[in-house]
Amino acid sequence: MIKILFVCHGNICRSPMAEFVLRDMVQKAAAAAKGPYPQFSIASAATSTEEIGNPVHHGTRNLLRRCGIDTSGKRARQMTRRDYEEYDYLIGMDEWNIRNMMRIVGSDPDGKICRLLDFTGEPGDIADPWYTGDFETTYRDVVRGCKGLLEELT
Repeated sequence: MIKILFVCHGNICRSPMAEFVLRDMVQKAAAAAKGPYPQFSIASAATSTEEIGNPVHHGTRNLLRRCGIDTSGKRARQMTRRDYEEYDYLIGMDEWNIRNMMRIVGSDPDGKICRLLDFTGEPGDIADPWYTGDFETTYRDVVRGCKGLLEELT
């Protein structure tokens, strides 16, 4: 079982987008596989407490719904120090997330913490649509990152 935790500031826009996009990709790839396919546990969390308990942002929810992806039941939660032991990969959306993730866990001796776009040929930050209002660009970057991640893991 490969365990992945996506992390952003509030856990209502980017990290749940990555969580549900990767789940959808894994489901489709497993259905198309001609043999055994790796098992995944995929979740998301926040570095802050601002949105704890809130549902996925309507911008993310509506965009994913148009793609046939349902986010029902997802509520924001905060990342904890224990998540470092629970997950194989803790993937932030930008450098600010990485700094805050390190603050939460203390250190990264196993090299589990990275940014999503580090799995592409163009590493960088994924813009926060909470501020930009541009959920489409964020979605394209999340898809690119998830494709790169899935290729690396399979």
